[in-house]
Amino acid sequence: MNNLPFILSGLPMKPLALACMAIFSANTMAEVPAVQDDNEQIEHILVIGQAASTSKSLQDQRDANNLITVATADAIGNFPDANASESLQRMVGLSIERDQGEGRFVRVRGLAPDYNAVTINGTRVPSPEAGRRAVALDVVPSDLIQTLTVTKSLTPDMDADSLGGAVDIKSTSAFDRDGMFYKFNAEGGYNDLEEEYSPKITGAYSNTFADDTVGIAMAASWLERKFGSDNVETGGGWDFDEDPAILEELEQRDYQITRERLGLAANFDWRPSDSTTVYLRTLYSEFSDEEQRNAIVTEWEDGTTTDGSVASTEVTRELKDREETQTISSIVLGAEHVLDAWKLDYQIGWSQSEEDNPDYMVSKFEHAEGVDLSVQGSSKPRIQAQQDYYDYDAYELDEIEVSDSFTEDTEHNVRFNVARELDWDDAQVEVKFGVKMSRRDKDNREDIWVLEDLDEAGIADEQLLMSANLGSQSDYSLGDFGRTISANSIRGLAQSVGRHGYEDDVESRINDFDVAEDVDAGYVMATVTQGDMTVIGGLRYESTDFEAKGWRYNDIDETFTERKVSNDYDHWLPSLQMRYNLNQDMVIRAAWTNSIVRPTFEQLAPGFVMEESDGDIEVELGNPELEALESMNLDLAFEYYMGESSLASVGVFYKDIENFVYGSDLAGSPGYEDFDKAETYANGDSADLYGIELNWVKQMDELPAPWSGLLLSANGTYTDSDADISYYDDGERLTRSIPFPSQSDKTANFAIGYEDQDMSLRLSAAYKSKYLLEVDKIDDETYDVYEDDHVQLDFIAKAYVADGIQVYFNALNLTDEAYYTYAKSSRYNVQHEEYGRSFQLGVTVSGL
Repeated sequence: MNNLPFILSGLPMKPLALACMAIFSANTMAEVPAVQDDNEQIEHILVIGQAASTSKSLQDQRDANNLITVATADAIGNFPDANASESLQRMVGLSIERDQGEGRFVRVRGLAPDYNAVTINGTRVPSPEAGRRAVALDVVPSDLIQTLTVTKSLTPDMDADSLGGAVDIKSTSAFDRDGMFYKFNAEGGYNDLEEEYSPKITGAYSNTFADDTVGIAMAASWLERKFGSDNVETGGGWDFDEDPAILEELEQRDYQITRERLGLAANFDWRPSDSTTVYLRTLYSEFSDEEQRNAIVTEWEDGTTTDGSVASTEVTRELKDREETQTISSIVLGAEHVLDAWKLDYQIGWSQSEEDNPDYMVSKFEHAEGVDLSVQGSSKPRIQAQQDYYDYDAYELDEIEVSDSFTEDTEHNVRFNVARELDWDDAQVEVKFGVKMSRRDKDNREDIWVLEDLDEAGIADEQLLMSANLGSQSDYSLGDFGRTISANSIRGLAQSVGRHGYEDDVESRINDFDVAEDVDAGYVMATVTQGDMTVIGGLRYESTDFEAKGWRYNDIDETFTERKVSNDYDHWLPSLQMRYNLNQDMVIRAAWTNSIVRPTFEQLAPGFVMEESDGDIEVELGNPELEALESMNLDLAFEYYMGESSLASVGVFYKDIENFVYGSDLAGSPGYEDFDKAETYANGDSADLYGIELNWVKQMDELPAPWSGLLLSANGTYTDSDADISYYDDGERLTRSIPFPSQSDKTANFAIGYEDQDMSLRLSAAYKSKYLLEVDKIDDETYDVYEDDHVQLDFIAKAYVADGIQVYFNALNLTDEAYYTYAKSSRYNVQHEEYGRSFQLGVTVSGL
């Protein structure tokens, strides 16, 4: 801050006061009493620093008895992250999956999001999406977070359903700070691809009352972001049996998107005595995603080359118009008691996620005749067409599909833990045991109407032409797109026709389901500390009772029957962990743990469709009989703490995995002998995953000024895997090897920061390597789809313009990194999407 030298100039700067300046972080102002002479009045100094926030995160990691990675609110504030997932990508071993360029799902040690658990204030967060367990953390604004903790070696008192890691989001408490605290932030953003502006406002307040026995903390965040993306994709529509490869389908997409986030948190603490704490944690987050997607779909009956040769094709122009809203609500009530050598804690948690997608509308205009055009390039194909491609009188409305869908996922849980401290010779022992009951209900409803033959509904022929439903000129940058379709015009047509008589009974019912999943757990564990060594050993038991209800449809006789399914299983999960302090700066950790991951709801769904095609009986169904993935995990780590804000560490890990799930055709296998095609999910045979994690953080405080303000950090995770999947060919069981699904071999982060009393700068890069996204044809690896590697470069600058006032500038995706997936080799596009750069300018006012 500019006036900091003036504030300090009138004070006797003794060594203790100088040391205090290194304790607190950039975004959280803290009060520190200045060292004084006896005849001087006590004053307070507000101090800040990137290094201090790093120090707090490293100290939490250092104090833990198991393997964890921590980011505090202050460390999160040192990066330009809009939501929880983007904050997590900076941590060692973590990367994210993006949607429209924004971080959404978290990957731990290169493993897919569905393999990781997420809790808020210790209670499980259900997924808003119908088919997944993974929680899309873009719903949670980063401004509501006090700490993010990723646990990589589970202890017996933690839920066991995590393969990569367990993510816990803790919202702020009044007792995290001394006295009253407030913070207000206003921000404006800009996206260069769409040339749109986006406002953001956040605020936080906390205080303690009644002689510091009662604490109240509140936070709110609101953001409206307008942006877009340009996309060209084949969807895997290649025929690799030809040389050169033949392209069968191509789609160009132009997105216009508005996303709005609202986050609210209110936390209450009561500490009537030193031995009792009662707390209430509440969080509400709402994420609205309004999207208009114009698309041109091009299909070749006999395929085409991508060398510029002209071929006749069918062209359809489409508009997708929808507004999807996801909400997460969480309430946690609990208490902790210390009674001499006994510790008791208990908690009741309720959380609910919803996804509401009403009036989702897709319209299709088909070109009346074939269009002659050519395609140039295979990684970023570009269409070259004649004028008839842009003749909007030649495109006639084929159909409007309207859908309403709603998903609700609710979890109730109760847990109770008891711990007892014992003295055993010269060792300190804590014995702990507890129980937890969790009740989860997930429901999905979808209704679909297909409005077609609209001329028979009284719509004039000229109103069905695209020329009568034109929108603006597209700003698509990957080729010549032409005009868009007007969403208001299409909605007007749909409203005039109505929905009665256009119901799609099969699609409206087959995806409906009700799921109940009950998990009962108990554990016992002991923590023994003797000298410099701590050992944690224990056993956890989890029992799962799964029931689902949905529909079975037989297309041959056009009948529906209700399908009820169930599956019960249990697991005994032992673990043993060790921490040893070689000296005050060096720590060795080792862990042997066992964990599980339950299949996703899409994989377990009870829906069943049977059809006849050219005399073949084909079925598509979920598989409620799937077994949970099981993993035996080994970890070994060495950590060297080089001062408060510096660390060098190395860790190795190995996972022996059984029963991972993948899509498969089980026709001809036991139980599916009567089918010519049976698309469902199956358990994999086995998989091995092993890797190494490297982490280095260094504050250059030993250098002379101004270089002492440098802070460097770099981390990398390197993994390798091998998995076996099986399929059936004419009743014969065959096997092939693949990389473990959705596992990146390499993830890495790098950041260079600089700060002094007037400013703070930070440049960061996040990288993840390619990974297997989808097994498209189980018997042919040529068609396996991979997501290409991705590196994102972000920059943040802060200036402390006055006491408690900070101005900042963020620049995201500086290199305009695109999203890219491919098949066979990186030469063959499956999807290419560009998002542009984003810039943010804001001011933060805070104080104690």
